[in-house]
Amino acid sequence: MKPRSSPLRSVLFALAVVLVVAVVLLAAFGADHQAIQASVQPAVQTPEPTPTPTPGPEVYTVRFSATGDNLIHDGIYKQAKKRATDGGYDFDYAYENVKEFYSQFDLNWLNQETLLTDAYEPSGYPCFATPTDIFDSLYAVGWRAFNVSTNHSYDKGAGGIADSMEFWESTPEDVAWSGFYNLSSYDNYTYQTVNGITFGYLSYTYGTNGIPTPADSQYGVIYTDQLDVIQQQMTAVRPNCDVLVVSCHWGTEGSHTIHESQTQLAQQLADWGADLIIGTHPHMIQDCAWLTAQDGRSVFVAYSLGNFLNFQASADNLIGGVLDLTIQKTVNPDGTQELELLEPKIHGVISHYDSGYANGRVYMFSDYTQELAQSHGVRSSCPSFSLEYIQQVLENNVSPEFLA
Repeated sequence: MKPRSSPLRSVLFALAVVLVVAVVLLAAFGADHQAIQASVQPAVQTPEPTPTPTPGPEVYTVRFSATGDNLIHDGIYKQAKKRATDGGYDFDYAYENVKEFYSQFDLNWLNQETLLTDAYEPSGYPCFATPTDIFDSLYAVGWRAFNVSTNHSYDKGAGGIADSMEFWESTPEDVAWSGFYNLSSYDNYTYQTVNGITFGYLSYTYGTNGIPTPADSQYGVIYTDQLDVIQQQMTAVRPNCDVLVVSCHWGTEGSHTIHESQTQLAQQLADWGADLIIGTHPHMIQDCAWLTAQDGRSVFVAYSLGNFLNFQASADNLIGGVLDLTIQKTVNPDGTQELELLEPKIHGVISHYDSGYANGRVYMFSDYTQELAQSHGVRSSCPSFSLEYIQQVLENNVSPEFLA
């Protein structure tokens, strides 16, 4: 007889079978699930190394302007005196119409024709002394570089030089001025850095209206015929700047014609290291030119920018020019540098006064109107003064490639 099975044992056996089946099924499901996940997950890829960029050149630019003779006759400062409310002189009115034009530039340069000094009573032609209050108006317009070496530098003798230098040295730190030198060492040089470009300035004048260098003055001007001193200064300044600007008070007063002495000196200055040569003094506009220096550099010269604000009586003395150019410095990865003067242009500028020399002020020719030309006080001696007259003067004396 076979032994009989216990009911409890049968139940336990059935449960064990079920458990084994469940474990087998779960193991199979887990393996399938991992296989499915592996099939949908992207393969991990090792990132490509980022290549080191090749350094490119660094480019610095300055848009530069240069303006001619700021010639302050007595009528100009007397009008400024009447406009002032604090007992001083307010010259703002004379320059307010050109303020927007000069705001386009990174650096504005001006030939300050007359001596700025408060140690002497204001005076006009022939020995000028201009109140220093004018500087506030010039600074407000945007001028930050000034030439002070002119034929009027000695109009007030040694005292005028000393007082004017004291004033210029008190101006803000962003102002550069040149033209009065230590007459023993000649080494008080002027530098100015704008937008990463360093400018060096040197200034010379043909003469001082027959007034000799004051014997008791430690400082004074350098004349354009002192070639040994000029070359010495240029040799010293050239290595310390990117752009060497040389201003020359030269040429024939009251003439549009460029004199041979100007072209000869300009070429010497180019050969000695000048990058930009700015001519003043003739009180009339003259042409510009590209020169090639001995080392192959291209050098730009504006032979005369003519007058800026003034009360002269000749129509052509009232028509000047503003030089506009871009200076670009490129620093290559190997440390070498290149300098370019780009797109030089001359913008016409008009010194305007009403009948009787009233309300003296300046306008850019681009803003000048026929109505203003018809009201100009110079028409009493030059009835043909008009927009067409101005345009003709500019076209006759500035090459088309340089005329804005």
